[in-house]
Amino acid sequence: MAPPQYIERILRARVHDVAIESPLEEARRLSRRLGNTVLLKREDLQPVFSFKLRGAYNKIANLSDEAAARGVICASAGNHAQGVALAAGRRGIPAVIVMPQTTPRIKVKAVIDLGGEAILHGDDYDSAFEYATRLAGERNLVFVHPFDDPDVIAGQGTIGLEIAQQTKGDVDAVFVPVGGGGLIAGIAVYLKYLHPQIRIIGVNAADSTAMHDSLQKGHRVALDRVGMFADGVAVRRVGEETFRIASTCVDEMMLVTTDEMCAGIQDIFEDTRSIVEPAGALAVAAIKKYVAREACSGRRFVAINCGANMNFDRLRHVAERAEIGAHREALLAVEIPEQPGSFLRFCSVLGRRAVTEFNYRYEAGTVARIFVGFALNDGVADREAVISALRTAGYPVVDMTDNELSKLHVRYMVGGHARGLSDELLLRFEFPERPGALARFLEAVGGRWNISLFHYRNHGSDYGRVLVGIQVPAASHAAFSAHLTELQYPWTDETNNPAYRMFLGT
Repeated sequence: MAPPQYIERILRARVHDVAIESPLEEARRLSRRLGNTVLLKREDLQPVFSFKLRGAYNKIANLSDEAAARGVICASAGNHAQGVALAAGRRGIPAVIVMPQTTPRIKVKAVIDLGGEAILHGDDYDSAFEYATRLAGERNLVFVHPFDDPDVIAGQGTIGLEIAQQTKGDVDAVFVPVGGGGLIAGIAVYLKYLHPQIRIIGVNAADSTAMHDSLQKGHRVALDRVGMFADGVAVRRVGEETFRIASTCVDEMMLVTTDEMCAGIQDIFEDTRSIVEPAGALAVAAIKKYVAREACSGRRFVAINCGANMNFDRLRHVAERAEIGAHREALLAVEIPEQPGSFLRFCSVLGRRAVTEFNYRYEAGTVARIFVGFALNDGVADREAVISALRTAGYPVVDMTDNELSKLHVRYMVGGHARGLSDELLLRFEFPERPGALARFLEAVGGRWNISLFHYRNHGSDYGRVLVGIQVPAASHAAFSAHLTELQYPWTDETNNPAYRMFLGT
């Protein structure tokens, strides 16, 4: 289909029967930080918290009465599913939704609440798609494709129409999350027709690169596997029609990592107090990379916040990784001498930098290994400066900031039973959370008695919580108790806690 035909379809699309004209809001804090104007197209505010409602409704609204009476079916990771269920409900026809078994519960429940029949099948979109097409034939249902359909593309294209009206074309680039390509195809075909000077930049998750790879090779490619963190864009193969449009209308594809998505979620939250899903943060994350790459200022960028269907339990992972993704935290593995005072001397090299994490367990021998996180003042350059300072001070260092095994697992596994250790007490402390607080704590505790276990993680609260193992011979218990009293830090003795005895004790 030629661009003029798509323009006509977009102008005739009936999406606003159910969808709102989403606002285009400036992200003021992010804009100031980047020195460029960042405008958020708030598709996360749609009735189903995603842009997918537009394409699904436009497709179903354009069905003939005879076709609609048969009912509809789709395959979806969640957002398209909700759009189809809502649109079918508005037209009074049945909807069957096939979703991967990995679909977040919040999306499955939303489909059921909207009156759809939810069927969970397969581990990814492609498995669900194959099953849905088979069911469509068996039940004589109309298949509503999530992206590779002209009516669906035209429905998503109404976002481009709204951007053109809201900006009058005064924008340098529009950044669009990409899965199967329906969103970027609709936006790109409209904006390039009216305002060809606007750059259209697609954004793939770094572990779901179907459109990126296809455009690079000049033909559609099928990925062996896709990452599921950004489930809204987890597609192995882009659409035939969406690829055709992207080949002529998309200027560039960018890749964004999981950590960068998490940082993007945080950026959007800090400006809007709203939490988008991982795919919804792709565009903001890409703008930050683009600005750093181009060293540009004074430009106007639009980020499509495509959805906000986030599972609540996923927030734990987001919060843990956002600071790393924003280059505001570094993680290191460091060797220090196994002797009293080592922690304090190590912290003196870090200076006034806020320590965000500190994990250590006693090892028999002369060398201790610690896993430490600290806040960065100047991104990667600051991380390299700290590593250099530590090595100059004689500490062997391994940078773990980009080590996925360390970030996902090892940081939580530092510890275990300590062989050959005696006289250990286990205490929980609280102290006011501020720069230098950890060093002051170590000055008070770690000079006279040997620290044999240490676990600390800054969780953004007013008080730091530390678990400490300390070797205190029986003869010095009285002196140690007096010392704790002088500290005036709230503390709890956990030496007899069964969790300690089972997993950490000597």
